[in-house]
Amino acid sequence: MNEERLTATPPGVKLCRAEDIAHGRARNFVVQTRTGRFHGFIVRRHELVHGYVDRCPHAGVPLARVLDDYLTPDGNMIACSWHGALFTPDDGLCVGGPCLGQRLAAWPVCIEEGWIKTGAVPAFSGANE
Repeated sequence: MNEERLTATPPGVKLCRAEDIAHGRARNFVVQTRTGRFHGFIVRRHELVHGYVDRCPHAGVPLARVLDDYLTPDGNMIACSWHGALFTPDDGLCVGGPCLGQRLAAWPVCIEEGWIKTGAVPAFSGANE
């Protein structure tokens, strides 16, 4: 089995039932494939889910020191527990801390038929990011 750390997953992988992640909560996922292991997390905001690669853009380490502890106590922001960087949950933009203006790498996920699944990688939009 390959131990390489991946930055994407194949589409259509069932991760959990949608109700397994409550509004304002986050959950870690590790997806093992033949080509390596992917580490990511999902943030639930009402009926929407947002997925991110579990890697701080500042230091390249996972964001949470404690499993599933990705959000500020009020659940409004994603927080890096190592450096205090704060990210908006809807788009992964860093709005405070050492990586100000950078973004978390998006992990396409969706809710389909009651399941949270990996989604297709979005096509390049041509916009500057």
